[in-house]
Amino acid sequence: MNKNTKISVIGAGFVGATTAYALMNAGLASEIVIVDINKEKAEGEAMDISHGVSFVKPVDVKAGDYEDTKDSDIVIITAGAAQKPGETRLELINKNYKIFSSIVPNIVKYSPNSILLVVSNPVDVLSYITFKLSGFPKERVIGSGTVLDTSRLRYLLSQHFQIDVRNVHTYIMGEHGDSEIATWSLTNIAGMSVNEYCSLICSKCDGSLKLKIHEDVKNAAYEVISKKGATYFAVALAVKRIVEAILRDENSILTVSTLLEGQYGIDNIYMGVPSIVGSSGVKSILEVPLDKSELDELQKSAATLKDNLKSI
Repeated sequence: MNKNTKISVIGAGFVGATTAYALMNAGLASEIVIVDINKEKAEGEAMDISHGVSFVKPVDVKAGDYEDTKDSDIVIITAGAAQKPGETRLELINKNYKIFSSIVPNIVKYSPNSILLVVSNPVDVLSYITFKLSGFPKERVIGSGTVLDTSRLRYLLSQHFQIDVRNVHTYIMGEHGDSEIATWSLTNIAGMSVNEYCSLICSKCDGSLKLKIHEDVKNAAYEVISKKGATYFAVALAVKRIVEAILRDENSILTVSTLLEGQYGIDNIYMGVPSIVGSSGVKSILEVPLDKSELDELQKSAATLKDNLKSI
């Protein structure tokens, strides 16, 4: 990891502020710049976070304008209209397209060599838009994808089996949204498929349980939003994990949203798929062996995203 690392966060809302806080706690940056159209909000968040810097590794946290983001290593975009109760992520497209049309050119102007990490929803569509607006190579425009969804699936399975979540290996792929798929054919625990493990431990893993867990993953954000108004803690940790993989050149496999160019029979769309993430961004996409039904559903997810892109 570089000795001096600059990260800019565009958007000082719940997700942006919590992301800046998570990055500070992780000691991943020497400078964090928060930018928001509401300058006082950005200043307040930067002040609040800065008052705790004596408890973490040295870092300069400040609010600023786009010129203050100059020469950022990573720019994280969390700005945009927030998802309201009952509103799908895809329903946010046109609102956030207008916002991104003004944000992205400013980022490119001041940090032409940065990696762009899109978090705003709908993240797959907005990642594609950012790729087009920025003119950056595809590997340097990344969406947070289904990294959080995958964590939710692993968590729910760990709760069902009463085991450490770190021993559950699986992926959510596709849209970060209603058409995402759970890769049950790849899910494994202790080297055993989920069905093998289940038959050995509890014998309570029929199709209805898998369906319920998948539905709970898909509906998790809706439930959190209905209860507290927004999701931000786990999102910020997912973003921190992606940033960590980039800055430490970890070559970690994460289900970030990236541009597909024929993989899985899908072309010219961003969506969450297992990818090797390191210092240059997405180093390569892994075409994991899905069963036929999963592949069909993944291709349907891509079609859903493409249909929604047409509305812009």
